[in-house]
Amino acid sequence: MNDTINVEEFFGKNVFTLGKMRERLPRNVFKEVQKVMDEGGELSKSSADVVAKAMKDWAVENGATHFTHWFQPLTGITAEKHDSFITHPDEEGRTLLEFSGKELIKGEPDASSFPSGGLRATFEARGYTAWDITSPAFLKEDATGRILCIPTAFCSYTGEALDKKTPLLRSEEAVSTQSLRILRLFGNTTAKKVVPSVGIEQEYFIIDREKYLKREDLIFSGRTLFGAPAPKGQEMDDHYFGAIRERIGAYMKDLNFELWKLGVPAKTQHNEVAPAQHELAPIYESGNVAVDHNQLVMETMKKVAGRHGLMCLLHEKPFAGVNGSGKHDNWSLVSDDGVNMLDPGLTPNDNIQFLLVLACIVKAVDKHAALLRQSAADVGNDHRLGANEAPPAIVSIFLGDQLEDVVRQLVSTGEAKKSKKTGKLMTGVSTLPDLERDATDRNRTSPFAFTGNKFEFRMVGSSDSVAGPNTALNAIVAEAFCEAADELEKAEDFELAVHDMIKDYFTEHQRIIFNGDGYSESWVKEAARRGLPNIASMVESVDALLDDDAVAMFEKFKIFTRAELESRSEVLYEIYSKSINIEAHTMIDMTGKQILPAVMRYAGRLASDAKEVREAGGDDYVLSLGLRQCTAQIRKLQEAFDKLKEDVAAAARFADKNKLADKKEQAQYYRDVICADMAELRAPADALEMMVDKNLWPFPTYGDLIFEV
Repeated sequence: MNDTINVEEFFGKNVFTLGKMRERLPRNVFKEVQKVMDEGGELSKSSADVVAKAMKDWAVENGATHFTHWFQPLTGITAEKHDSFITHPDEEGRTLLEFSGKELIKGEPDASSFPSGGLRATFEARGYTAWDITSPAFLKEDATGRILCIPTAFCSYTGEALDKKTPLLRSEEAVSTQSLRILRLFGNTTAKKVVPSVGIEQEYFIIDREKYLKREDLIFSGRTLFGAPAPKGQEMDDHYFGAIRERIGAYMKDLNFELWKLGVPAKTQHNEVAPAQHELAPIYESGNVAVDHNQLVMETMKKVAGRHGLMCLLHEKPFAGVNGSGKHDNWSLVSDDGVNMLDPGLTPNDNIQFLLVLACIVKAVDKHAALLRQSAADVGNDHRLGANEAPPAIVSIFLGDQLEDVVRQLVSTGEAKKSKKTGKLMTGVSTLPDLERDATDRNRTSPFAFTGNKFEFRMVGSSDSVAGPNTALNAIVAEAFCEAADELEKAEDFELAVHDMIKDYFTEHQRIIFNGDGYSESWVKEAARRGLPNIASMVESVDALLDDDAVAMFEKFKIFTRAELESRSEVLYEIYSKSINIEAHTMIDMTGKQILPAVMRYAGRLASDAKEVREAGGDDYVLSLGLRQCTAQIRKLQEAFDKLKEDVAAAARFADKNKLADKKEQAQYYRDVICADMAELRAPADALEMMVDKNLWPFPTYGDLIFEV
């Protein structure tokens, strides 16, 4: 990035922003676009053609040759098929560059080649992409050139959602509708729309690319399947917020430049807790755009890392024994007339609208705790959640001292007469200012924490799409708002009814509120006493999607049909089984081709050296002891190796089974049998790494990977 470039001038340079639309579109067409964005509906064919031409002209002026419908299938990443703007050449061999409204609005990718959970068969290929007018088109720059990317939804020929965007958009409409009902109850007649405001903090690891390419486990599974701890980890707390190293700083500088061009408001960057771990956080945006931008963030992180001879690891737990990576999903609800529904104000005890909103959210999270846990479940997150470095696998809500005190007053007496106030933090240094102290501390161990005027959902995994968690949040809150509005709209005495409802909701659902240490064993016991679900793995979590209450809620607000939920359950089981299968085969390959040959050479060297010492009349005790210890671990390694191969081969019995119950059984087998086998194999391999001559060890160690960047 050129240091002389003005960020204000190039921010959003590669985005077809609303401002660029205003400049390029006739006034009537621009107004129609704005109306559809704000109120829904469809563009007229004539207006769609005008928008398409303006979008194409802008893209071509900026060097684009192709366009693509950019969508988010159930793979968790994005997909794109590039088509050029050229038309059929005329008789003289000349061609024109064209792009119609029809091409803008609808595309047709092969639906059978993406995960569908049985919604599409191999011979039933037709699927559609539909332009999402609420998320701006943008130009992607890479080795293929400049491509006009049009954010789209993806559905099947029979209408089911095959992507993550469609349910997200449905959930945003649902929560907007129900939020407006709450606002109307309190006299707000100006708001026409309520939008989830989302900020996504992205954690990631950066390692050297050359070392990465020497590790099959990182290449194939994204995490180290073998690896003894380095002599130093994160014990000294010296990496968190530490000075950013030159090579990483150059990467971050380039990353910011690329993200700013794409209109991603990257704001904060710093070193995270673990060595080689970092974080990027953007300014908050509307939920749908924030989800799209987070996909671009992850993709751009990887692309830019390659330019610097680095690799970006987004796996939730790439290194055992050091902190893994999460993605904090900061969520609130903001109306188009500027009201943040989660803003408590200076005296939250008197803010009845806020207390009702808070009570509804507490009720929603308590009722659907398992569903919220499921929304953050993926294969990698199984290694992170509940590992005393991230939120526990038990969903609870942190409200802080101020709000917890208000809730306690409401539950015990039916009214809250006071709120804990902010205060002054006296620094004790004459040249330093005294600081305003917040009324509430923060809690890093809570999975769902109130942080001033928003909730921070801290369970989401670093590699995961945030579409699922935000869809779930929007849905459960929409349901709670709907139930509250249904009752309050017909109340004869609104003031009395709303006070009673707030008290009842907090009383009935106070079990979900916990301000203490979520890492403690005592909390696990207390949560069990309260009846809160403790869902340890991704496989266990999938049941929550088909819970009767969840299905009823999703269908009521037209976010998912039962068929769509069943399909996602099947996809999740398949993803889990396939991911663990890949890891198991990678371990087998590394053990058989790299680790065993290396340790056998080392054992042979020890045996040879011991023999030479004995023949020379010396004492071979140390060498013989080392040989015995090494041989014992090799025996364990071989036994575990054989067991893993045997059990992986046995998994083939699931190959031809396609029912949801069979997919679940298969995933359970991989969790209970194969994962246990993998742990058994890793233990002696890591022990041998600590014994074997470093020059003989076949791939870079943890010390090489996380301290030599």
